Amino acid sequence: MTANGKSRSDDDLARAIAMLAKLVAFDTTSRNSNLAFIDAVRVMLAEHGIPCRLVHNDEGTKANLLATVGPMVAGGIVLSGHTDVVPVDDQKWQSDPFILEEREGLLYGRGAADMKGFLAVILAALDHMTAANLKIPLHFAFSYDEEVGCLGAPSLIRFLQAELPAPAAVIVGEPTEMKVVTAHKGITAVRTTVTGHEAHSSQPHRGVSAVMVAAELISFLQGLAGEAATSGKRNQLFEPPHTTITVNRIEGGTALNILARHCTFQWDVRALPEDDPDRYIDRFLTHCRDVVLPRMRTVATDCDIETIPRTATPPLKLMTRSAAEELCRTLTGDNTTRAVSFAAEAGQFQGAGLSTVICGPGSISQAHQPNEFIAVEQLAAGTRFIRDLIVHASR
Repeated sequence: MTANGKSRSDDDLARAIAMLAKLVAFDTTSRNSNLAFIDAVRVMLAEHGIPCRLVHNDEGTKANLLATVGPMVAGGIVLSGHTDVVPVDDQKWQSDPFILEEREGLLYGRGAADMKGFLAVILAALDHMTAANLKIPLHFAFSYDEEVGCLGAPSLIRFLQAELPAPAAVIVGEPTEMKVVTAHKGITAVRTTVTGHEAHSSQPHRGVSAVMVAAELISFLQGLAGEAATSGKRNQLFEPPHTTITVNRIEGGTALNILARHCTFQWDVRALPEDDPDRYIDRFLTHCRDVVLPRMRTVATDCDIETIPRTATPPLKLMTRSAAEELCRTLTGDNTTRAVSFAAEAGQFQGAGLSTVICGPGSISQAHQPNEFIAVEQLAAGTRFIRDLIVHASR
């Protein structure tokens, strides 16, 4: 018990909630700079005598943060989390998304679950970390632009490998309800732009509607998605247990009575670790080149279809009995093999040769939703996990 009669765990949880409120207050939507957030974290670390290094994007508008508590020796543990959040635009929130609000044991705010809750339990434990006699280091790796293609992590990982003694394990704190996740799907994001030929909509034979062609191509992608679901590779660890293809954004056209000159749609392939997303993309490209585009150009030679892969995040492949898995199973007592269908930076760490798992407080079911929340009990579980990790690192 502490002097005020509260248990130490109560005080730790109160600090974590207060820290989460501080972090949620920063609007780190991916379209914005995260530098104010990073600077606030830098000040917190400096107050505890912990230096940090920043890795900026090319424009200097965003930064990754890397810091170390404990001795600069090999075998440390990387605690990884992204600082950005998804937009709240057009979502119906019952409270201000950037002011943490507790209602009936739930803490509401953008990023509360995904994934400032994990960052909060780390930063709230700085006193315990600096007071402990750590035998191995705890490294903080906080990234930018995860939500728009895991864009910040590659430079952070390169810097980590160049500047730090080799860590033994990486824990990516995406919301898993503190359950150990050892695999995730990859994601390839693609943008297709159709260029048609304008004409009066009463004379469709004189032009090519880019919107109509885009609709045809989207239908083709729907067919590929159906094939992946019914006859493609399967892995029952995932839900759904197959590769998925979805179109999630489209824009085009000028006016109701004009055959559209341009139409752009964005789509993604979320592939199982054992599947190859390029085989779906290649089939789409072949269909465009051999079937659709020749027909368009019989009307107008300036028609075109341009498809550009925008980002590609590798999957986290199942690697049983890895150092990261065994550490997290020891700390959580969770021995069930799990996989998730969302993509994360874990695959990027693994691709760099680092043993990696996902384990963090909160539920992915709340992520990206209006009225996003993390349960207080989940934040408490995350707090206990960090305390147990400190004990482990002190042995």
